Amino acid sequence: MEDILLLQAIERYLEGSMLPAEKAYFEELRKNTPEIDQMVVEHSMFLHQMDFYAGTRTLKHNLHDIHTKLLSLGDINEGNEPSAKGKVVQMWNKYRRVTAIAACAGGIIALVISGLVTYLAPVNNSQIQQLKRDVEYVKRNQQYQGSKLSEVESKMPKGAILTGGGTGFLIDNKGYIITNAHVLTGSAFATVINNNGEEYKAKIVFKDEAKDLAMLKIDDKDFKPLKNIPYSIKKTSVDLGEEIFTLGYPKNEVVYNVGYLSSRNGYNGDSTTCQLQMSANPGNSGGPVLNKNGEVIGIISTREKLSEGVAFAVKSNNIYKLVDELKNTDDSTENIKLPSNNSSIKGIDRKDQIKKIENYVFLVQAFNKK
Repeated sequence: MEDILLLQAIERYLEGSMLPAEKAYFEELRKNTPEIDQMVVEHSMFLHQMDFYAGTRTLKHNLHDIHTKLLSLGDINEGNEPSAKGKVVQMWNKYRRVTAIAACAGGIIALVISGLVTYLAPVNNSQIQQLKRDVEYVKRNQQYQGSKLSEVESKMPKGAILTGGGTGFLIDNKGYIITNAHVLTGSAFATVINNNGEEYKAKIVFKDEAKDLAMLKIDDKDFKPLKNIPYSIKKTSVDLGEEIFTLGYPKNEVVYNVGYLSSRNGYNGDSTTCQLQMSANPGNSGGPVLNKNGEVIGIISTREKLSEGVAFAVKSNNIYKLVDELKNTDDSTENIKLPSNNSSIKGIDRKDQIKKIENYVFLVQAFNKK
């Protein structure tokens, strides 16, 4: 009986029929109970699948009604008499060759389009949204008077085309930065801007589209290596329900957000990512996801379109794999040293943790040649 009531509550929550106080209570319950949160996600997906099934059934019924009507009008005939051919059959015999050619051409075009979509979209665009910054959004925000970023004269060559952006964070104080590969899609170079509005030129060192990770290297004479990175990068998994937080650039200033780990695996059971109960917006891609001990446990990358507050992050152990792979192919990266020791911000207040971390998190802007 309790399960039925819970499912009824979830349906009312998803359809938006809860009263404000009831909704607030349910969201707090969802936040504190990972099992209920997972039920909300799964039930949302189930309802959408049911809607799709209902649409298919309606289409079949409509086709059946049309078929019956054509039979009654004599336009088609299901009998065996050769003299009773309907108009549709006659047209088919007349235009069979043309139809076959058109069908072949249509099939080839469909295959090509399908292949391009698969190649260009590493995630299922119908369900998942990448969290890179939209080009027009970046341009609009940089026009605001008084914005730190609008006062910065870009270090990119004249004529460079802005292709997008996101967030990145230092993994080595000599200027190596991790972000998502999709943040740099269609780009040849980048700049990174810190929380003080200081911009630095950066080169793209490595991109792994499969893992959706990329590495930048600040390559700017004005950049001064920072002191020891205050956070560490976790190699092992984290506990379900563990509180996590992130810093990123959905706006032109660093933004803090908090949530918790709701599943050890990502969308459709992807073992390279994990699921977060956290609101996330375009611009958050590439931002560090940290636990209360100041350990990076992931890199936020996407969110679920159909479920409010469900985001996904690439697991942090993939950073180690990327660096190892890079060291085997590029001798200039042998001196990269990841902050794998105990975090220096463990045990301090969250406000103080943020103050120590925010200078190591950057707004990434990606460019291409004109």
